[in-house]
Amino acid sequence: MAVLSKIRQRSLLVIAIVGLSLFAFIIGALIENGGFGTGSRNAGTINGVDIPFESFRVKVDNAQKSQQGQGASLMQATNAVWEQEVRRVLLEDQFEKLGLRLGDDQLITVMQDDPQFAQFKGPNGKFNTAKFNEMVASMKKSQPDWERWLNYEKAISQFATEQMYNTIVKSGFYTTQAEGKFNYELENNKVTFDVVSVPYTTIDDKKVELTDEEVIAYMKKNEKKYKAEESREFEYVLIEDKPSAADEKEIKDKVNALLNSSVVYNTKTGKNDTVAGFRNAKNVIEFVNANSDIKYDSTYIAKNELPVDHAQALYNTAPGAIYGPYVFGDYYCISKMLAKKAGLNVKSSHILVSYKGSMRSESSITKEEAKAKAEGILAQAQANPASFAMLAFTSSDDPGSKQQGGDVGYIAKESNFAPKYKDFVFGNPVGKIGLVETEFGYHIINVTDKQDGVRLATIAQKIVPSEATTDAAFTTASKFEILANEKDFATAAKESKLTVAPVAKVLALDENIQGVGPQREIVRWAFNAKEGEVKLFNTSAGHVVARLKKVNDKGLMPVADAKNIFGFKLLNEKKAKLIEAKMTGSTLEAVAKATGSPVKEAKDVVAAGSFIETIGSEPKVVGTAFSLKPGVVSQTIAGNSGVFKIKVKSTAKAPATKDFKAVVNRISGQAKGSAAGRVYSTLRQNADIEDNRAEFN
Repeated sequence: MAVLSKIRQRSLLVIAIVGLSLFAFIIGALIENGGFGTGSRNAGTINGVDIPFESFRVKVDNAQKSQQGQGASLMQATNAVWEQEVRRVLLEDQFEKLGLRLGDDQLITVMQDDPQFAQFKGPNGKFNTAKFNEMVASMKKSQPDWERWLNYEKAISQFATEQMYNTIVKSGFYTTQAEGKFNYELENNKVTFDVVSVPYTTIDDKKVELTDEEVIAYMKKNEKKYKAEESREFEYVLIEDKPSAADEKEIKDKVNALLNSSVVYNTKTGKNDTVAGFRNAKNVIEFVNANSDIKYDSTYIAKNELPVDHAQALYNTAPGAIYGPYVFGDYYCISKMLAKKAGLNVKSSHILVSYKGSMRSESSITKEEAKAKAEGILAQAQANPASFAMLAFTSSDDPGSKQQGGDVGYIAKESNFAPKYKDFVFGNPVGKIGLVETEFGYHIINVTDKQDGVRLATIAQKIVPSEATTDAAFTTASKFEILANEKDFATAAKESKLTVAPVAKVLALDENIQGVGPQREIVRWAFNAKEGEVKLFNTSAGHVVARLKKVNDKGLMPVADAKNIFGFKLLNEKKAKLIEAKMTGSTLEAVAKATGSPVKEAKDVVAAGSFIETIGSEPKVVGTAFSLKPGVVSQTIAGNSGVFKIKVKSTAKAPATKDFKAVVNRISGQAKGSAAGRVYSTLRQNADIEDNRAEFN
């Protein structure tokens, strides 16, 4: 009663303390998350267009849901949505300027080609617009369905409008005859010359060391090219929380013990009962589900899908017999063979001959013409089965498989293949070649392999560290954190017999750290900590003790990084001056004698590619060769791999022609093929983008 009385007397004080603590917690959270107007409420701004955080978060959530099972992390979804938003804003601005709009009729036309609406196409290929509209109208009855439909419409409209825009962009690229002639000559004019080359590698790097001032001066000449985002560098030690040898033995013994009968005390009868083990269990499925970390799976498995190291032994296990224990990944396993099944999967190749009106077809030939063509190919394939791959490569209308000689890989009976196709491959022996018609057209099919399968009952228990092992790892990490705060990080690691990982450098939106995988929490800490700060993190890889080593502010990239990127170029410029001083003499023979480098012949070199045999690509050298008169010794040329002097021996003009159509078509195709990508890249490069994603992730 005295204790309760004291608690009542102090209750007001307790309430006041708790209230103040909660207030401090809320204030702290507001400050940390940019409350009271200190932070942005936008995920970013693109050319003045705000991307509200709330709508951005919804899109990220939806992206994560759609990527479930694919291992996509929050940051991966965030980055993907951000790139979509940047693209949308930049291109919509272009659409607006050009007045591009997609009408309802155009939208329906685009949707007609979507495979998910194939059921609205009749046998003649005509789209049933009335039934399609009924389906759309029915979606209005459900708000979630209607919202999904509107989002789908918006995405399709964006895609189709972008295709229109890309078509306009491509049409603006035109290759002239003059360009064709110029490129024809680049590829076919030839020059033969003698050359003396002195590689940069003949000069020791120590003779031309770079100063930080030289590197910075070089970057300042083109600050935009060498700008760097804000980054952090930290060093860390990983104390893995992994099973010990004793832990592994304990789990192995536990799995082994499940094989045989055991005596268990029955609390109801007060007597000992003998419980059957895995070998003699009457209900195998129930036994597996009661004792395994992975529940029973009734699926038949092909031999090539079994654990590699144990596939042969497992496959050859007799029905009712046991195999194991064996290690598979992080598990100790024992398996019982339940059944075997012949022809589980079938591998085949096919040659598709489509016709006008068949599904996903761009063919203009009639059904009758397609059948006649398919029968002709069938006759060739049956007469010479070895030619099947080449026939597929040259004749198949299936772009997905023709590059693999028609190979479609292994399929199961449950796979989403045309029923008639599956009936043929599962109903015929290996080596059979025949003709089948499906909604896609006529298929010449070659059955190339069959796989049998097995059904196993497997008890798998995960090999995990014991509580004692986990406690020991955490204790080691905690002691090291304390020591690292008192001493130099490397010294503390040495005393603790731990290894310091290479310095990790991260940007604000990074999440992966080499050696420990996705660790967004550590990246966030690095951008809020002070240099020298040490912290312990408990991760899926183990305990990470990290120390923030360096804060790199936004601006020019760090000198060390710059040296790795272009330091060799500045070194070569210095080396070139030293080499040029040695390359004296009015003849190549004199230059060769002065440098100790032999005179070599570069024969029939073309300007396109500028490749010199035994030397490599040297555009400056080849360009100089085409500009020199025969017999004239060039000045020194500082190239990619060294310094050169050359003397032209002869030139050969390209064979005369007035038709540059093939060259024009090739160059035009290349230009148009990359046009849309290059235009978008320029739009993004010149855009004013404020990226606040790091504030919310």
